[in-house]
Amino acid sequence: METCTKAAELLGVEDVRFIEPSFSDLPDESFTFLMLEIEGDQGRLLVDEESDPIALAVHTGAGWLAGSFHLRSPTGPIIEYFEDLGGDIYQENRSAWESAVREYYSKILARMVTPALEDLNPARTAQVRELLSEYRNDLAGTTCIDCCCGSGVGSLVLRETGYSVVSYDNDPALLSLGLQSGRLLPGETMHIDATRAGDYIDGADCGLGLMFGEINEFNRELWEGITTELVALTSRSIITVGTEKEAFIIEEWVRDLDCSVMISENRRDPIYDRWVCRIQRNDIS
Repeated sequence: METCTKAAELLGVEDVRFIEPSFSDLPDESFTFLMLEIEGDQGRLLVDEESDPIALAVHTGAGWLAGSFHLRSPTGPIIEYFEDLGGDIYQENRSAWESAVREYYSKILARMVTPALEDLNPARTAQVRELLSEYRNDLAGTTCIDCCCGSGVGSLVLRETGYSVVSYDNDPALLSLGLQSGRLLPGETMHIDATRAGDYIDGADCGLGLMFGEINEFNRELWEGITTELVALTSRSIITVGTEKEAFIIEEWVRDLDCSVMISENRRDPIYDRWVCRIQRNDIS
């Protein structure tokens, strides 16, 4: 089990371990009931700026155990359990707690998962930087999602450009590589199913999806789910693919969501990011 300095600091304890075994488990209501079974002698309740509970830590014979409620709602019995235990209430911005929880699980992943072999050609970083600079108006805002971030080249460039980034992917080896290389930061990174990203984040100003695909008849439904989830969470997005055919497939999906799409060719690399889909939701000015 992992201790988490940042989360512990927010809870006012020396160290803390989470009862949820993985980040993807955080919305699971069953862990709320599991908290009630912990035998403890005192508690710490963390509330956000609106005074809504976002975490409960319980002191046990094995140290402090915590459950996070920023992705699920605490029940009445949880509050009663805290009151019975006694202890202190702490207050923190929800965003700070979210970052601390992402950091906790990202550090476990980086330590436990063997990283993928380095997959980044140094030239591609500059190419992605130039690409995003060219389409900066299509990524308006200060917060950006890096969907299917891989080992983090998009996140790196977005961060350099001044965005606050949230990155996610379902490949633990690539995430481990990105975290160990520094292209991904623990407090920004989530190991989740990209088709369910809305269960873990409220959204962002804009979104980036570098090199979606290869889209074919066998994985078409998966990529459609990933694409539509990203579009639903952002007002503007850029998605790159390898072929013009894939770009037209992306266009078909997002037009059904009442989005405007502009497709253009990117000749910086013969393989990566060759076709660019610039997407804007029509229901957002």
